[in-house]
Amino acid sequence: MKKVGFFRSIHVKFVLIYVLLILVAMQIIGVYFVKQLEQTLRTNFQTSIQQRVDLLAYNVVEEMKKDRKPEDPTLEEDLKKVLKDFDEGDSDITEVQVIENRSLKILGTSQSSNQGLVGQRTTVLQVKQSMVLEENQSSIKIEQKTGHRIWVLSTPIKSGKKVIGAIYLVAKIENVFEQMKTINNIFATGTAIALSITAVLGILLAQTITRPIADMKKQALAMAKGNFSRKVKVYGQDEIGTLAVTFNHLTKKLQEAQAMTEGERRKLSSVLSYMTDGVIATDRKGRVILINDPAAEMLNVSRETVLSQPIVELLDLDDTNTFEDLLEENESLILDYSTKAERYILRANFSIIQKETGFVNGLIAVLHDITDQEKIDAERREFVANVSHELRTPLTTMRSYLEALADGAWQDPEIAPNFLEVTRTETERMIRLVNDLLQLSKMDSTDYKLTKEWVNFVDFYNNIIDRFEMSKEQNVTFKRKLPKQAIFVEVDEDKMTQVLYNIISNALKYSPEGGQVTFSIKEKEDKIIVSVSDQGVGIPKENIGKIFDRFYRVDKARTRKLGGTGLGLAIAQEMVKAHGGSIWATSEEGKGTKISFSLPYERSEEDEWS
Repeated sequence: MKKVGFFRSIHVKFVLIYVLLILVAMQIIGVYFVKQLEQTLRTNFQTSIQQRVDLLAYNVVEEMKKDRKPEDPTLEEDLKKVLKDFDEGDSDITEVQVIENRSLKILGTSQSSNQGLVGQRTTVLQVKQSMVLEENQSSIKIEQKTGHRIWVLSTPIKSGKKVIGAIYLVAKIENVFEQMKTINNIFATGTAIALSITAVLGILLAQTITRPIADMKKQALAMAKGNFSRKVKVYGQDEIGTLAVTFNHLTKKLQEAQAMTEGERRKLSSVLSYMTDGVIATDRKGRVILINDPAAEMLNVSRETVLSQPIVELLDLDDTNTFEDLLEENESLILDYSTKAERYILRANFSIIQKETGFVNGLIAVLHDITDQEKIDAERREFVANVSHELRTPLTTMRSYLEALADGAWQDPEIAPNFLEVTRTETERMIRLVNDLLQLSKMDSTDYKLTKEWVNFVDFYNNIIDRFEMSKEQNVTFKRKLPKQAIFVEVDEDKMTQVLYNIISNALKYSPEGGQVTFSIKEKEDKIIVSVSDQGVGIPKENIGKIFDRFYRVDKARTRKLGGTGLGLAIAQEMVKAHGGSIWATSEEGKGTKISFSLPYERSEEDEWS
């Protein structure tokens, strides 16, 4: 998981928000406080000066209204005495001037260095405005020499309702702004200290919130890796503590759910693994999301390569079907993957995976290998057809001859015996066919049992060969390649006699005049090999594997002529298999055929008998 950046951390965000909140609050309070304080200080300063000016105006009016005698001091001299207090006692007031209304002449000034201005005409516009408008005129200016701010005030002097002059005052208001600067510095320092304390408290407070969240993050990462053993520490009973408790409860539930899911997954995996049928699951778009081993083996694909592959492409149906067609398929589909060399057929059944809302969420395909079933069905159909054919031919012949006899041929002394002989021959042929079918039916049944006895197979084989050698009609010589020592094998004599009878009979049927039939027995470690070979026409290579099939004949016309049913080798194969052995054939066209079969053999038994 990507690491969270420093400035994206909730811890830093919380501290920043907390500090910024305090900073904004203090700035708002500070601006309002400083503004109001500045206004208050300026108002107090100006009110204090104004009160003194009002008192001065009263004294000036008294001096200006006073009747003077020649020996009395002049108005200028009296005003100088009145203004002397401002020059000595008040450091805030720089200068006070008294101006007469009509002539705008300066009657007096408080500053001793400016006594030369007395008697001169004032040029200050603010003084003229106050007398004309009969109201105070004030302003804050910058003193050019010092650069300090000064407050200039011009107040009209009234006697009754008549303006008789004005008082012009210059005061140092810079002290007020110096006080404000000092207060601002104090406030800034206090703000910095408050922010530092707030940051520390914010960090501590943020840790109390982010520590449980960090623990939950670690637990979530551990849960993502499958570790449900650790728990989140509960730091308190507040909302975060409740969240931690809930998170631990969620962890427990997820652990139980994960264990249940894992158990179900293992069950499903075990079921899918041990199923003989192939199973394929897709998503809602028809892409493969699951395939078990039997399905991969049936389709001869790798599980890793087919995941996310469309199922219609996997089943080689993309030319004939779409995924939507498979969703609507109610019956099985037969998938024929047969080649010229091998037959291979699968049957596919489809089932839709649906959510509770009815929305299609995917498709399940179950594959069955029906190659053997199809082969059995084909063999059954061929078997029924062969039986029908084999029975129909003699029955048709018998019916023809019997109809001829019924029409009067029985009275002909030459024809009647021939017809009756043909009828008897065909009857015996049907009896042999039915007996062979009954024999095969018994061997196919589950309750088929052999009556085994220990037999010296060399003597047993020689006796059967002697029987055929005495009864043979064609000019064929017998050659024996049999061991001299006794070989004891546990067999059912009747069944093994029938096996050898069927094999030797075939060898004699297909042996030419003057030919030779060879009989042999070979010992192996755990079995003996019994063989019968002839010098007949042989069997084509492409047919050698079919001669043990029921009703199969290499030369059908000759076999029927010789009275064969086509079941002899099939019966021999079943009986040999029942003894735990196997049977096979080797042949070369024009040189002959060799039929061999094996039987289980234990040398220890031989030693005991010997």
